[in-house]
Amino acid sequence: MREILRNIAVAAFAFLLVAAVAPAQDVCFDDPANDDNGPGGYVYPTDSVYINGSFDLTQFCLKVKGNKANAEVSVNSNLQDPWRMGVGFSVQMVFIYIDNAEGGNTMGLPGTNHMFPEDQAWDKVIILSPQQIGRVNQEVEAKAADVKDDVVVPSRTKGAGRTISGSVKMADLGEGDPSTWGYQVIMQSNEGFPAEGDLLTRKVNEFEGQHRFGGGTDYDCDPHVMDILGDQAAWLAYECEADGTAKKMATVGMVKQ
Repeated sequence: MREILRNIAVAAFAFLLVAAVAPAQDVCFDDPANDDNGPGGYVYPTDSVYINGSFDLTQFCLKVKGNKANAEVSVNSNLQDPWRMGVGFSVQMVFIYIDNAEGGNTMGLPGTNHMFPEDQAWDKVIILSPQQIGRVNQEVEAKAADVKDDVVVPSRTKGAGRTISGSVKMADLGEGDPSTWGYQVIMQSNEGFPAEGDLLTRKVNEFEGQHRFGGGTDYDCDPHVMDILGDQAAWLAYECEADGTAKKMATVGMVKQ
């Protein structure tokens, strides 16, 4: 009996030890509602497909199970598929940046017009797009070839209720405990006919149009971003030179648990 009790105690200790060192399975961040206005004054396009709350980020979760991770991004409106993309949503485009290694990339993907501080550079980015994976990869190859090895595109992205999600391999994200990584979520809009150099993203102009956000500038010195995690007003602040070039580019930080 004493030997049995000893074995039980050893097994219990081993279980507690494994539990103590095992990485957290879910990483979640909530974001305030009704702040889908970029640096503070952005407005939606005028077409009725852009429903109020469509770009209002409310929560991001990375849920790890075995060798897979499911990235989930929720917004403040029910998802719609007006352009019949066939995956449960149409107008949203989401970039999930991850900082989990030394070094990394400081510029956001083309068409977003923002950067990261050097000490919070991104190492991987997950793209949640309603476009077919072949189209997304083609755009990455053409417009972001220098960072294509750091771009992760789920084999299938879907929308249901108010949540857009995509499953990726943990090996494609890097090593370590996801609960210790830095994250940033960039809410953008799916643009099937993007400007040259823009990676399937929709521009922000001075005045809103049928398929253009308003409240920014007609130059490319403003961040083309509707909502993010963290200190949104400060991180998306920008300044333009008289010739329309960036005097101060929006510099977005990472958030951690």
